[in-house]
Amino acid sequence: MKRTLTIRIDKDIERLLDGLCKRTGQSRSEIVRDALRRELALRRFEDLRRRVLPFAEARGYLSDEDVVRDVS
Repeated sequence: MKRTLTIRIDKDIERLLDGLCKRTGQSRSEIVRDALRRELALRRFEDLRRRVLPFAEARGYLSDEDVVRDVS
């Protein structure tokens, strides 16, 4: 079941959002839902990375390149 969320945006964001709607043919709701999904996924990833980092560093994984080297 979908729910309604009301947010306030300033005129600059509204102008940019409306321009994107016109260019893509998507509704405001579609664009905002997609942006929110992406932001939530990014924050979930960053939280997981922050929690795992001490364990990875203890095993010698100090950079993304270290991980890619062993995974590839």
